[in-house]
Amino acid sequence: MSRILPLLLLALLLVGSAQAFVRHDPVPGGVALVPLSAESERAVQILFGDRPVLASFFDGELRAVVGIPLDANPGEHRVVVTMDDGRARSYFFEILPKEYPAQRITLPDDRTVRLSEEDLARFHRERPQILAAFATRTDTWHVSEPSLSLPVAGRFSSPFGLRRYFNGEPRSPHSGIDIAAAQGTPVVAAAAGMVVEVGDYFFNGKTVFIDHGHGLVTMYCHLHEIHVSTGQQVAREEVIGTVGRTGRATGPHLHWTVSLGDVRVEPLLFLNSRDLGRIGVSDP
Repeated sequence: MSRILPLLLLALLLVGSAQAFVRHDPVPGGVALVPLSAESERAVQILFGDRPVLASFFDGELRAVVGIPLDANPGEHRVVVTMDDGRARSYFFEILPKEYPAQRITLPDDRTVRLSEEDLARFHRERPQILAAFATRTDTWHVSEPSLSLPVAGRFSSPFGLRRYFNGEPRSPHSGIDIAAAQGTPVVAAAAGMVVEVGDYFFNGKTVFIDHGHGLVTMYCHLHEIHVSTGQQVAREEVIGTVGRTGRATGPHLHWTVSLGDVRVEPLLFLNSRDLGRIGVSDP
């Protein structure tokens, strides 16, 4: 019984919710809410590929909540549910195609595009720490509201999934959203959780990672000040720092990432209409 308790507790927490904590958008970089049978409440494991998947009730129906990687191929995919008696069942769903915008930037000095050996070495030292924070998975579910809170109001300055090319060289797609705001503006936690990492990184600057449970992790970058420490429990909308321009940033803004099952997904899917309006965005 103890093996299935975390899954059941997670599902029961959201029974009767008037609104899902995330919207269904089954595209690369999106989230799929895959209907499961009632017997899946007895599941001991739910996998999408080799990644564990959380499950919850939405409008009375149990669904797998699948974070879809940006590089996922459109077409038919499946989650595999393993029951407490060892039986496994596949539930199929469709990933729809989506083309993200591209930005091509030409810089006169190529040295601003290519990292020095020193900077590259620093990046490689910091990367395992960042990836470990995203891979955090704990059994305590902290999200008690039907959506995440917007960390800071401001101008929506860069979308999720944006593909950037500097002097013709591709960079990794944008793994979050950017919100421009004045330096020193308070930044709040999107939901209750535990701070699993803080750091000052080459690209991201001063950064906070918060674990909200069952593979849901949020990241807050380029902060001017950090007001929390590793291991600290934070409440929903508690101030965790202030907007800044640390790291590789051209101006003060917050880069906010939402990771679901160690997959970076579209943060706008987790916000309600009111918070979307605070950054000038209509429903995604």
